[in-house]
Amino acid sequence: MKYLMFIKHAETAGQTQPPQALMDAMGEFVGRMFANGVLKDTGGLKPTSQAYRIRSSGGKLQVIDGPFAETKEVIGGYALVETKSKEEADAVAREFMELHRVHWPEFECESEVRPIEDM
Repeated sequence: MKYLMFIKHAETAGQTQPPQALMDAMGEFVGRMFANGVLKDTGGLKPTSQAYRIRSSGGKLQVIDGPFAETKEVIGGYALVETKSKEEADAVAREFMELHRVHWPEFECESEVRPIEDM
């Protein structure tokens, strides 16, 4: 089963450098997840000031440049994982969030875990 996991947080949170302890813990976590074949891809996203949206409405396309003032929280990064079960995906997401809770407790975020459709 494949899942796309997002980390969501306030856009202003991306302006603060994460603590080195979190970066070290994440390096170990990511390395272990790649080595055991669960983690397929991961990455952080640049701020919405460097983004744009293409909206389809009324039969027309409209390009909207960022930043997006109405956005309260943004997707700051993603991970693509492949697990044997929903429970295993949950364990990966919880471990990821636990690293943030322990090493950067003032950082408020959430992880959204979405199964990928089988085609």
